[in-house]
Amino acid sequence: MMLHPTYPISTERLALRPFTHADLDDVYAYHSLDDVVRYLYWVPQDRAGSSDALTQKMGQTTLANEGDRLTIAVEWPEVGRVIGEVNLMWRSREHRQGEVGYVFNPEFHGHGFATEAAREVLRLGFDVLGLHRMFGRCDARNEPSARVMERLGMRREAHFVHDEMFKGEWGDTYVYAMLATEWPDHR
Repeated sequence: MMLHPTYPISTERLALRPFTHADLDDVYAYHSLDDVVRYLYWVPQDRAGSSDALTQKMGQTTLANEGDRLTIAVEWPEVGRVIGEVNLMWRSREHRQGEVGYVFNPEFHGHGFATEAAREVLRLGFDVLGLHRMFGRCDARNEPSARVMERLGMRREAHFVHDEMFKGEWGDTYVYAMLATEWPDHR
């Protein structure tokens, strides 16, 4: 099992592709915002930090081994900008599980772009990589992220209470998931 997508991947409104150095301004535009990183494991990035993160993302183009991460730029051709990113992490080869994630510039929230792009990540995981189960996690206070997973047809399987110390306070985590057998109903 290996995944090295052919790019660009086109959805109804979006082009999904690997990141390039030319994406730095767009990545910095959302990596630098407190609102964006509030429920993520990093702090707002300065331009140099965004450049380092971009370099890392540029190397995450293939899933070959458990633990690998595929990170994909989400471009909205109508405006010619990268508006966010989606990722697929291969969590278990033995149990055929993957994790979906997404981060978007709030300037483009409210248009269904995260759902559209994340649905494509589910397709890659289920239809191309042959995963059995895909899951996503979010801070329980991150209602927009939970709504994306619900719109994808994922079910909330867990609500972990105070399961980790997060940015100086105890946080709760929601876990959503979908099985390959459920995927055809949500394509």
